[in-house]
Amino acid sequence: MRDPEFFRILRRDLKLGQHRNPTDRPEYFTTAFFHHPNVLENEILEAGFKPPRLFAIEGPAWLLPNFQRVWHDPVLRVRLLTILRETETEPALLGQSAHILAVARK
Repeated sequence: MRDPEFFRILRRDLKLGQHRNPTDRPEYFTTAFFHHPNVLENEILEAGFKPPRLFAIEGPAWLLPNFQRVWHDPVLRVRLLTILRETETEPALLGQSAHILAVARK
């Protein structure tokens, strides 16, 4: 957010649903596409699959400010994983995950 050039890129990401790095700066990442969970589900249905199950890969855990400390504490890691397992398919939280896994059958 402090970098005005990257801030412009982020604003475009939110508007278009795609991340594009028009610079030669690798720290700005690569091309990526973003889905709202319902859009991903609709794309899968339109492709002829049965209704998918959507799973939040990280859930909201990636937002933890002290993630490394939590992850390296055995008790806190078990607690974190318990919460993530209990919320990984919660529709209201799917969009908070940095990645979503869709599982469907043809």
